[in-house]
Amino acid sequence: MADMIERTTMRVATAEKDLLSRFDPLIAEREALLATGVRDPFAIVMDQVKSPTLAVIKGKDTILLGTYNYMGMTFDPDVIKAGKDALDNFGSGTTGSRVLNGTYQGHKEVEDALKEFYGTRSAMVFSTGYQANLGMISTLAGKGDYIILDADSHASIYDGCALGNAEIVRFRHNSVEDLDKRLGRLPAEAQKLVVLEGVYSMLGDIAPLPEMVAAVRKHPNCMILVDEAHGMGFFGAHGRGVYEELGVEDEIDFVVGTFSKSVGTVGGFCVSNHPKFEVMRLVCRPYVFTASLPPSVVATAAASIRKLMHASAKRAHLWENSKRLHKGLIDLGFTLGTKEPQSAIIAVILTDQTQAVAMWQALLELGLYVNMARPPATPAGTYLLRCSLCAEHSSEQVGQILAMFEQAGRITGAIPA
Repeated sequence: MADMIERTTMRVATAEKDLLSRFDPLIAEREALLATGVRDPFAIVMDQVKSPTLAVIKGKDTILLGTYNYMGMTFDPDVIKAGKDALDNFGSGTTGSRVLNGTYQGHKEVEDALKEFYGTRSAMVFSTGYQANLGMISTLAGKGDYIILDADSHASIYDGCALGNAEIVRFRHNSVEDLDKRLGRLPAEAQKLVVLEGVYSMLGDIAPLPEMVAAVRKHPNCMILVDEAHGMGFFGAHGRGVYEELGVEDEIDFVVGTFSKSVGTVGGFCVSNHPKFEVMRLVCRPYVFTASLPPSVVATAAASIRKLMHASAKRAHLWENSKRLHKGLIDLGFTLGTKEPQSAIIAVILTDQTQAVAMWQALLELGLYVNMARPPATPAGTYLLRCSLCAEHSSEQVGQILAMFEQAGRITGAIPA
């Protein structure tokens, strides 16, 4: 093994250029960053996870403020029991595609739970949320069609566009006027798919969906897909997402979501009332040509979704946490991604990468884990710490988080001493 590694290393060292050389600037940037003595922000290992809000990192209890575990379902006893029972009764995996041998009882049960949760006639489960966007977008819009999307759309949305063969049209982030203008320039007879997100994951801002829907409906041959990955669970009377909260349920053709946020496991889905929706199971390549989710995963998802139908108290507490943390950080002098709390995501904007890394490490050493984000995941020139609140964060923990941000901010100069 060691000899094989050494031979490969020597071969690469003697070559002037190979397929990985395009990443040399990024490699150099990362090496320079690590040479300053900081921990690698993108290689943190959680040695133990004690609860939805607490983990052990390098032997130290650490409050988790960098997960998408919005509703804290990962340690729910009923959810865990459902997974254990399915593991015992159906084994560890399906070893097959949904259209072959990969549909078990649990896959139908989780789709039934989704239909009940969203009040739709159809639900289709993918192996990840990424694949849900990849599959739906690339399959719905083909050659001669148009996909119109927000410039700040998630990578999975852009990759869904790349996999398909439609023409891509971007509009300025959350700009109703630009969306309307660009739709007006397209051929009236062409089929169009408008892709929106309920919550945008970097800054935590929400889309003005009623105004956007009204703009879209002025133009012919348009369908609307909304990604509610970060809205499911705590927006709306039933927790369906921003589109429910803002009253446009009847205007949305397709809702895409994920199990890896509020549901607390892994997987993706699309729900719809379109009468022809079931044909997607036969024509959607990321659904047809991949293995289905393990029985234990779909069982945990179904149990979690059914509990989220009755989680109004959790939703209320999560909003309390979001409002308190947002106000507290503003009062400390931090610059945030939104003027008011709009979701469970709160983005702390820093001046540059050096300051962002310094703040991130200072917080980690104090016992708080947050996500550091930088371009290309963020808008050009934007470096931030992304905080993701959980319904299981106690009032005491929110107070501790604010104290840690104050201490780290003064240490690093992110806020005045």
